[in-house]
Amino acid sequence: MPAMDLAQPFRGSRAVAAGLLTPAMLRGPRFRRLFPDIYVPASVEVDLALLSRAAYLLVAGRGALGGHSAAELLGASCGPADAPAEVVVARRLRSRPGLLVRQDHVPSDELRALDGLVVTTPERTAFDLGRRTPLVEAVVAVDALAHEHHFDPRDVLTLSRRHLGARGSIQLSRVVELTDRRADSPMETRIRLALRFGGLPLPALQHRVGPYELDLSYPAVRIAVEYNGRDHLDPDRALRDLRREAYLTAAGWVVLRFDAYQVHRRPDLLAHQVRARLVTAARAAGLSLDALAAA
Repeated sequence: MPAMDLAQPFRGSRAVAAGLLTPAMLRGPRFRRLFPDIYVPASVEVDLALLSRAAYLLVAGRGALGGHSAAELLGASCGPADAPAEVVVARRLRSRPGLLVRQDHVPSDELRALDGLVVTTPERTAFDLGRRTPLVEAVVAVDALAHEHHFDPRDVLTLSRRHLGARGSIQLSRVVELTDRRADSPMETRIRLALRFGGLPLPALQHRVGPYELDLSYPAVRIAVEYNGRDHLDPDRALRDLRREAYLTAAGWVVLRFDAYQVHRRPDLLAHQVRARLVTAARAAGLSLDALAAA
């Protein structure tokens, strides 16, 4: 029997059979049960990556990780904070808290071996998330996967023709139309969509100003729109932000920042606030709002 790493998700029955633990130890405070017979140390933080690895132990040899689990392990994290692990199996398996089971046949060339796991390929993962999640989250997922794995989002439509009649496929054309693989983060995608759905001109992405890149911007009037995440609270990051802000201000730029609540919960208000600043700046520059659209 191969050596077991009890710092990672493991089968309790195997650990007991190997003499590493007793059933009483598994039931004690040192370990946490995630799924039937699947445990981790109680001290380990359970995030989507860990939960997904635990879920794979349930289906190893019988299925694969898909959806947000596959995206997470493929380096294209895009799931909500409370996303369950997701597996794809050919035979029926019951979903349970923390685990979403999809029953589907996935061809072998749409699967990839990854660090001892089997996950759906980036393109197949984009195909699944693009048709199974609400429009904004679908675009977020396809943006993230196409950006990380450098494929053309239109490949998702090619894949859909291979799976004619797959549930939700009718949404994919709209998702691909809205996708832009230059997006650096899910929050950047959400802001871009808030602006687009708010009727604003499309911003430029990754516009460079001196040594800095602006996530979303309107260079003609020197207005940038960015997400202000928790990482900006880190002291070192805050200092870099101050230097960046000083440089951009000296160059005549205004940076509009929005937090997670505004991006997730009030995208309409976000777009309204950006519109007000753009209208004023465009009028001062003698430009129409439409003239601000990225080329």
